[in-house]
Amino acid sequence: MEDFSQFFQRITHHPTPHHWQQALADDDQPIDRMIHIPTGFGKTLGVLATWMWHRVIQQDDRWPRRLVWCLPMRVLVEQTEDEVRQILEQLQLYWNGIDDHSGKVGVHRLMGGADAGEWHLYPEVCAVLIGTQDMLLSRALNRGYASPRARWPMEFGLLNSDSLWVMDEVQLMDVGLATSAQLQAFRRDNRADKQNVRPAYTWWMSATLQPDWLKKSPDTRELARNLPHLSIAPPQRSGHLWDDVAKPFRIEVVENDNTLKVLARRVAQAHSDHNDSRGGPTLIVVNRVERAVKLYSALKKEMASDTTDIKLIHSRFRPSERSAWRKAFLNRKACTETTNRIIISTQVVEAGVDISATLLITDLAPWASLVQRLGRCARWGGIAEVIIMDTQPKDDRAAAPYSHAALEAARNALGVLEDLSPLHLEQFEDAYPERLPLLYPYEPKHLLLAHELDELFDTTPDLTGADIDISRFIRSGIERDLQLFWVDLPDRVAPEPTLQPSRDALCSVPFLQAQKWLFGEATKLKEGVLAWAWDWLNGEWRLAQKRDLYPGQTLLIDSRCGGYTEEIGWSMKVKGRVPVIQPVTANAADQADATQDDESLSTASQWKTIATHGRETGELAASLAATLIPEYASLFNLAGRWHDAGKAHPAFQGSMQGKDRPDNSLLAKAPQTAWLRGRNLYPMADGSRRPGFRHELVSVLALFSVLRRYDPDHPALLGPWRELLEAIDQTLKFNSPQQSPNSLEQEILQLDAEQFNLLAYLISAHHGKMRMAWHSSPADQEARCDKPRLRGLQEGDEIEEIVLTTSAGDTAPLTPLLIDLELAGAGLNPYTGPGWTERIIGLIEEHGVFQLAWLEALLRAADQRSSRLNSGDPLLDNEVDT
Repeated sequence: MEDFSQFFQRITHHPTPHHWQQALADDDQPIDRMIHIPTGFGKTLGVLATWMWHRVIQQDDRWPRRLVWCLPMRVLVEQTEDEVRQILEQLQLYWNGIDDHSGKVGVHRLMGGADAGEWHLYPEVCAVLIGTQDMLLSRALNRGYASPRARWPMEFGLLNSDSLWVMDEVQLMDVGLATSAQLQAFRRDNRADKQNVRPAYTWWMSATLQPDWLKKSPDTRELARNLPHLSIAPPQRSGHLWDDVAKPFRIEVVENDNTLKVLARRVAQAHSDHNDSRGGPTLIVVNRVERAVKLYSALKKEMASDTTDIKLIHSRFRPSERSAWRKAFLNRKACTETTNRIIISTQVVEAGVDISATLLITDLAPWASLVQRLGRCARWGGIAEVIIMDTQPKDDRAAAPYSHAALEAARNALGVLEDLSPLHLEQFEDAYPERLPLLYPYEPKHLLLAHELDELFDTTPDLTGADIDISRFIRSGIERDLQLFWVDLPDRVAPEPTLQPSRDALCSVPFLQAQKWLFGEATKLKEGVLAWAWDWLNGEWRLAQKRDLYPGQTLLIDSRCGGYTEEIGWSMKVKGRVPVIQPVTANAADQADATQDDESLSTASQWKTIATHGRETGELAASLAATLIPEYASLFNLAGRWHDAGKAHPAFQGSMQGKDRPDNSLLAKAPQTAWLRGRNLYPMADGSRRPGFRHELVSVLALFSVLRRYDPDHPALLGPWRELLEAIDQTLKFNSPQQSPNSLEQEILQLDAEQFNLLAYLISAHHGKMRMAWHSSPADQEARCDKPRLRGLQEGDEIEEIVLTTSAGDTAPLTPLLIDLELAGAGLNPYTGPGWTERIIGLIEEHGVFQLAWLEALLRAADQRSSRLNSGDPLLDNEVDT
């Protein structure tokens, strides 16, 4: 039988795993841990192989299904994704999203504009999710950057349950590291309270990881106290990567008033001298994007007559340009002795980039950053020359983006070293432990608190569509990014609602720079500038306002506005047309999740009734639950069968028209050509419309009507509160039973209070638009009507008899429903007992925010997958036969 060592050899073609890789795999119990391993020692392979060995090969169900790889920089995401995908394809374990997924593993990239695939629809499938801290942490906080608003809860639930997080290169994550630790502390608390049936774990990983980084709050001190710390002990520091590496260095003082022209001349001479003696690429790393761009321009002029290939890389390029870097020069094969190339970079090269320079020229930086930059030279052994440029800043402003104290500590450390190879660096840190607090300072400016996480569970926007800003928990300082993409547009003609950026088109820009570029000091766009922001409430692009520019936002820019070139990336000084990367048309799921009013998810290849779609959804939901949380299988079956009952409302039924529409049938699905669009959606018989209509609310009110009709003293309704309500002179509002419940209604009456509340919540939340709070929409408030209106429902609306499927597989009708919006009242009331929000708070206390969102995601996945079934409808077939 194959053991881990043999498996590792099979996937990597290495003779044996490193000692630390074997030790990681030998622990078969998933736990939180720290991994402190020098650069070049196979961290990516070690972690991937360990997770695959236990979860995929051994099929150990204790191990999470999702491996969530969180990286600080976009340039690392593509590289890691390629490495993971190649290994899975080699093993024939890669799932392409189409064929049978049994035993396979999906690979998904989560970046702005990236097509991440439909990982959120397959919670039972093993998957590797790879993304930046911005995209992953924002999703883990229920405010996913570049993710459709209604999808936030699904991703929140799935990323915080049944997942193993790998926080890679944490020295670059700033406040994101603290957020990851807080989240894991909250997950661990939920696990201790038995609220996370499928727990999540976190591995923090870096060549410079310090245990004290995870002890910044009372929440994380207990987490970090006994956290295993995997590292390479001194007796194990031997072999080629320890013994056969030398990195002699010198420090050159660069006066602040030196022009970049002079610096370019010195760099050109150093590269020429080095090429004459040794050969190979030269890597230059500077601390600011603006300095990198200016140095690049100066060096191009200085070496205009030279054959040296000069490249510029930084974080303000689009993926379209960045994708070419890995193939052209950011790879191992492009680092030979005959390579005559200079790469000018910022911090994007610090972590994980698999290149090795023979000459490294770097600005003085904090110690953790210097160690990472050193990992990009003599990476696979041999000798590399290192030149450290010290501008000797006098204060924090001059030292930006770093602190003066951090640079001073690094300068002092260099003063006691003669060589910067891995062995010398490890020996130095072992010998001077008192220096480590100064060399590796970490004081996050913001800490995510438990009550803030609870507040983020509610994804209801305000009346303008705005939301809580979470950027302070992801990156600190003012350099927090939004995304821009450029499109060719006729003058002031709004883009089509379905137009969305491709992954390759998005450029990350500090949001304050974008504000200055587009607005200056004014509140309106500069003259001649066209920028568009997405309007969730109306489902369209509209001219941007200054308040639309915040971290995580995506803006569409007219290509004539400038701001970007393929050579130097983003720059507000660049004029002229920006080369456009063709936008894409949003798919049905993305469009539906990005808009308040949209029925794209109700589009199908053929007509289908509410009862049949409900039955198919219930069967799939029960199957998912049986795999992941068996004790809830029957409840999920019931939720699936009931979730679309509200589509019987005339506003929904009237939105599906066509000559071939089946007569006298309550329909849930219709072909694309049958749907009314835009402002014609949700028509009523009297010619009015119901914008903002949500059928989920009708489905839940129908549930309450069953209890009110047959059992008003049910523990989920008035039963526990009758005495209190009567004591405060509240007249109880219910009707006396007029008939006996049928088998479908009996299923509801047999639930206890917690089951009923969970069922009601899952049904209400199954599109991500009606969750914790039931608020009127702007359309409700603008309606000229003398009756109360809520999310398109109007007091007194009549809904004909709804036919649903029972647990036995046959159909049964519900008594015709008269909409009573008193059932949506807040607080303790004589209609329902507890109000809606109070019920959800009780569910959160029972399940915790992570598991409740995860349960929500399971039903939503089943609903969307069943919507794609190309099956016939026996109820319609029977009608035709008749």
